[in-house]
Amino acid sequence: MRNCKGIFRPRARAVGRLRGLKLTLLDTPLPDLYDAFSMQPHTATTEERAAQLRSAMRAWTTGVTIVTAAHAGETHGMTVSSFTSISLDPPLIAISLNADSQTHSLVQRARAFGVTILAADQQELSERFAGEGEATGDRMAGVATETYVTGAPFIRGGLAFLDCRVTKTIGAGGNTVFVAEVVAVREDGGGLPLVYHNRGYRQLKE
Repeated sequence: MRNCKGIFRPRARAVGRLRGLKLTLLDTPLPDLYDAFSMQPHTATTEERAAQLRSAMRAWTTGVTIVTAAHAGETHGMTVSSFTSISLDPPLIAISLNADSQTHSLVQRARAFGVTILAADQQELSERFAGEGEATGDRMAGVATETYVTGAPFIRGGLAFLDCRVTKTIGAGGNTVFVAEVVAVREDGGGLPLVYHNRGYRQLKE
């Protein structure tokens, strides 16, 4: 393998070919001397490396969802961008929630949640469920919702709605990744999505 600015010279062995390209596995890991994030001498603190990752992730553009759950008469939700489709057969998605959040607690107890994919005109709702501005107390108060199979509430006006039952949980740092089966899907026609990039909301243009 070609050296990267003289930083390391890993031994490698070929494991296969794909369209003429040699695939390799590295037998030698990156030396601890170098920082895995910046490839600079390993002098950064844990906090500094976290800041580096946070800054780099600002380049990742995502849609915006609100994840909601209900249990024993209690409902709550939060704005979530850590959301992805995993499989179509079986239909599986995953979300990541802060373990200290109220929504996390509800999802844990209900073993179900709803995902509303927000439309371009729902920025105010996204900010409200992210706890920004004057959004305090009951975030669900006055918000038009509906339910499908699991009883999780969905925010009306969204582009798409996924009703999900939790099948697996994975601890990840201060978060929990919830893998869930999608038991019901609804789409609300066309429209443009709300988009988040580099610490700000964006809108697509047709």
